[in-house]
Amino acid sequence: MTAAPSAGSNRPSARIRQLVTTYALAAVAGAAAAWLGMPLPWMLGPFFVFAVLSAAGGRFRLVPKGRELAQVAIGLAIGLRFTGPVVAAMLLLTPQMVMATLYLLVVTTAAALLFRRLSGVDPVTAFFATAAGGVADMAVVAERFGGVPSSVAVVHAMRVSLVVATAPFIVLGTAGTGGGGGLGEPGSIAGLPLLIAGLLAAYLGALLLRPTPLPNPWLVGPILAGMAMALAGLTGIVVPGWLIMIAQIVLGVWLGCQFRRDLLTALPRVTAAAVAVGGFLVAMAALGAAALTGLSDLPFATAFLSLAPAAVTEMVLIAKVMHLDAETVAAFHVMRIVIVATTVLGIFKLYCAIVGTKIGP
Repeated sequence: MTAAPSAGSNRPSARIRQLVTTYALAAVAGAAAAWLGMPLPWMLGPFFVFAVLSAAGGRFRLVPKGRELAQVAIGLAIGLRFTGPVVAAMLLLTPQMVMATLYLLVVTTAAALLFRRLSGVDPVTAFFATAAGGVADMAVVAERFGGVPSSVAVVHAMRVSLVVATAPFIVLGTAGTGGGGGLGEPGSIAGLPLLIAGLLAAYLGALLLRPTPLPNPWLVGPILAGMAMALAGLTGIVVPGWLIMIAQIVLGVWLGCQFRRDLLTALPRVTAAAVAVGGFLVAMAALGAAALTGLSDLPFATAFLSLAPAAVTEMVLIAKVMHLDAETVAAFHVMRIVIVATTVLGIFKLYCAIVGTKIGP
C-alpha cells in the first residue's frame, strides 16, 4: 500500500518523508499504548491507529518488504530458543499437534458453511476464505477454481485482525502475564557482527523456502535457521529487544493498513460476515484450547495461541513478548502449515462433495 498519489510524491525525498511520517506516528501510537498498559503495545497501538485511518480512507507508504523483514527477525529470535532439550520436548507433543490441526481443519470447514450462509458467496469462495492457510495462497487457489479472490482477502484480513486485536487481552486475562511493554534483552555493540550474520543466515533460510509449497517462508525459514544455529551451539547470537519492538511496529502498521476503505465498502455483507465468522473461529479456538490443556501439560494461554486462527507470525510474537512458551506456539503452527499445505485440496474436494458443488478447472 502506498501513499495517495500527489504531485512529486514519487521523488526520493517525498518517499522518505512519507515513510518517516508513517512510522513516527506508529512509534507514538506504540508509546501511547505502552503508557496505557495495553498488552503488546508496540504492535496493537499502531494497528488500531492505522486501522482507523485506513478505514477512513487514509493511504500510507510502507517500508518495502517490511513485513517480510520483520518476520525474519522474529523467526530468528524464536528459532534460537530451539535447543536440544526444547526440540525433544516438542517431539513429545507431536500427537497433540496433529490432533489440534485436524480439529482446526474440521472447524474451518464448518466456518466455510457458516460464512456461505451469512455472506451469500459461492461455495468455493467460502471454503478458501475460511481455510487455515495464508491469504495470498488461498486467494490464488480460490481464483483458480472459480472463487472471488477479493472476498477471500477481506475475510482473511478481518479474521487475522480480529484475532490479533483480541488474543493479547485473552492471554492477559487467562494467564496474567505481563503486557509486553518491555524491550527484553538489550543486546550489545560487541554482539552486533554475530547478530548481522545470524540475520543474514535467517534471510537465506527464507529465500531457500520460497520455491517450496510451504506458506510463510519468511517466518518458517528463519525459525529453521535459528534452530540449526541453536543446535550447533551458537549461543552468542542475541536478537535484541529493540529489534523486536521495531518488528512489532512494522507489523502493526501493515495489519492496520489492510483495512482499506475501498475494499471494505465494496463488500459490506462479506465484511460483516467475516467479523461473525472470525468470532466463531476465536470461540472454537478457545474451546479447543480448553480440551488441549486436558490432553497435555500446556497452560490455556499457550494452547489458545497454538490454536488461534491467525497468522503464525503474530501468534508467535504475542507468545514471545508476553513471556509464554513461544517455541510450543511456533511448533503447533508449523505443524498446521505443513498439514494444511499438503491436504487443503483434498479437503476442498470433500467439501465440494458435501455441498454438492462441481470443482472447476
